[in-house]
Amino acid sequence: MLAPVPKPWIMDIAPYVPGRATTDDGRKVVKLSSNENALGTSEAARRTFASAATSLERYPDASGTIVREAIADMHGLDPARVIYGNGSDEILHLAAGAFAGPGDEVIFVRYGFSVYEIAARRVGAVPVVAPDKDYATDVDAILACVTDKTRIVYIANPNNPTGTYTSREEIARLHASLPGDVLLVLDHAYSEYLDAGEDDGGLKLAMTAANVLVTRTFSKIYGLAAERIGWGYASAEIVEALHRIRLPFNITIAGQHAAVAALNDTAFVEHSRTHNARWRGWFAEQIAGLGNAGIRAVPSKANFLLVLFEGRLTAEAAYKGLMDAGYITRWLPGQQLGHGLRITIGTEDDMRGVAAALRRLVEQAG
Repeated sequence: MLAPVPKPWIMDIAPYVPGRATTDDGRKVVKLSSNENALGTSEAARRTFASAATSLERYPDASGTIVREAIADMHGLDPARVIYGNGSDEILHLAAGAFAGPGDEVIFVRYGFSVYEIAARRVGAVPVVAPDKDYATDVDAILACVTDKTRIVYIANPNNPTGTYTSREEIARLHASLPGDVLLVLDHAYSEYLDAGEDDGGLKLAMTAANVLVTRTFSKIYGLAAERIGWGYASAEIVEALHRIRLPFNITIAGQHAAVAALNDTAFVEHSRTHNARWRGWFAEQIAGLGNAGIRAVPSKANFLLVLFEGRLTAEAAYKGLMDAGYITRWLPGQQLGHGLRITIGTEDDMRGVAAALRRLVEQAG
């Protein structure tokens, strides 16, 4: 019996697996698996979101005017060149859909965000994985992968799931060395967690370069993960191409207004950044104290740590043990990180609890 057959490259896609929220036995425990904001959401954003309930019968503004203008005002950008999406994930997919296809090559780093490979394969492009440098982006390795078939280079900075950061100088060197017809996509989902002066210069590049797209999200420091609102900035020509395949009405009325309120609540953002820096540093110190057990953390600039298990206690055993203790983390064997756990920075109680549980597991493993 005949039946529709998917394109072969579609069946090569490994579906995205999100961070879990419940344990194997169905318990709802402390969730440190999805890099959500430990402090929740700005109260101003919550109130604004709730007030939109009177407009449920209306389609949202398909041009995202209030969001584009608020973003442009905040960052000194041209609102006409702001693209918006259902999370920054949609914009990452739009980039592949507009600029790559069968036979083209798309480069990203080993231990990079898994959506890059999905976006490439979705359009029939060939994923090309550049080697890392101790879990961090290696610009020279990326450049060595570039061929006349290269169409896109994806870089997350800070990187997910490693938390590593590539300097402004290295990003500038990468861009200067790429052919002009290769689109450089700089994924800044975690950029708001950087300290002052650590900006990698991506937005400035996107203001003037014809081949740079920067993406950002409201899902992380702004605490609006449920509403799926992302945005990007690039040349007018790139943005025009993305709009041609963007989903219509892709960000909701409530989400648009909540995003503007969240953007303007700078006190909440700063509080979130300060909290994250304090408890990320504290947790990194706790992991460093377990170094004799073969456990170490990759230096992170994001709102999580990638903890590597290179001794008697394995990452899988730690993942299951922490789950039993009431903490869900992210184990990523599908991303060649079967020896690591990505652990989101939570509240003070969360971090003290997960650190204590990890110490107990180390002691039990001998």
